[in-house]
Amino acid sequence: MAETGSGGQPSTRSTRLPAEPAATGATIERAGRIVRPDQRLGQLVPRRPEGVTGGQWNAASRALFDFVVSDPDGAAASFAVELVDTSVQTPQTHRDDRMKHAVCDAVGLELLRIESATLQPRTHGRRIVEYVIDARAFQAATGDPAEYAALAPDAPRSYRDIVGRLPDGSSGHVNDLGAAARSAAVEAYVNRELVDPILRSLHLDWKDGPAEGWAWLQVRPGAYLFERVRVWQQRFSCGIEPGRLAEDLATMAVGERLRLRETVELPLTGRDRLTGELDGLRRRRDELLNPYAFEHVSFD
Repeated sequence: MAETGSGGQPSTRSTRLPAEPAATGATIERAGRIVRPDQRLGQLVPRRPEGVTGGQWNAASRALFDFVVSDPDGAAASFAVELVDTSVQTPQTHRDDRMKHAVCDAVGLELLRIESATLQPRTHGRRIVEYVIDARAFQAATGDPAEYAALAPDAPRSYRDIVGRLPDGSSGHVNDLGAAARSAAVEAYVNRELVDPILRSLHLDWKDGPAEGWAWLQVRPGAYLFERVRVWQQRFSCGIEPGRLAEDLATMAVGERLRLRETVELPLTGRDRLTGELDGLRRRRDELLNPYAFEHVSFD
């Protein structure tokens, strides 16, 4: 999907992100929760659950979660988070994931799975985990959304909707994960590195699948920096619509690519390819909960 370099010539720089540093194993405390990285499923579920075969359990018990969030005592797990680059997964890792998720279903463990080629556990995981912990704390504090809306009709509906003072002094959504990326796009445009400063995005909600976020930025005429993030929520909720979260994360991913542009070649995607992606969505419109979410979108 990537088209690198300029003037049709291949670039000498790679579009691959730098390798992540090794895990530190450090425990994080946030809003009364304990976060532990790199936890094996067997550490959370000491015995094979009923309905899970021995073969499934042998494979699943060794599987890792990037982060596990526990109660204040660090005992009962509240939920797990994994960030996955599906482009580098093998058939074996796909099978291991299915077994791991089967065990999660059996024991009722909440799981937030984020699929992205750019967002990585060590670099972005802590920021994302702390964000959803804060969002869940807001959700718990406000209670039932319908009752809260009736009692406080002008109040924010979710953590994402909170409005406050931004770093530049203006008023806006202070919990927008994509805000820094949009600022970086404007800065790059001012420096004449982009032909368009506007970072655009959309989200899709598949009826029998994940929420999906797209974000794109035109770097050169007809050449875009494009990121796609899929969010799977198994029994998990943080009060923010999954599609909206996926869209913000895709925008965040564009910002990460911009941040690294001096050392890592931008993986640009051509207009024809993105137009083809859009045509593919139109053909699958009946599979979407929001079938008209992209009516306004064009790469012309």
